[in-house]
Amino acid sequence: MNRIDVPATAAALPQAWHSRVLGRVGTAAVKVLRMDGLPLAEERHEHAEALLVLDGRMDLLVAGAAVPLGPGELYVVAAGVPHAVAAGSRGTLVIVEVDEDAS
Repeated sequence: MNRIDVPATAAALPQAWHSRVLGRVGTAAVKVLRMDGLPLAEERHEHAEALLVLDGRMDLLVAGAAVPLGPGELYVVAAGVPHAVAAGSRGTLVIVEVDEDAS
């Protein structure tokens, strides 16, 4: 499968904040998810991850600093840096991260 309707795939997800893998490139997984206005607790990862807002907005908190992102904006969270999503974030998010299954 090479062609994917990302917004339609996100809209069809049964729950917000539960991602679906769209594909893999090398050791990276490309995922999509829906944000529904609820916050996402702080987390940190062993590897960097890229967050791309397709539509809507994401109020990202990176090491306690607010990083508002709108449609078409990308933020790369460095490895080991704590980050969370504030309440009110809505829309479609694409995440590119190391696929632990491929490592």
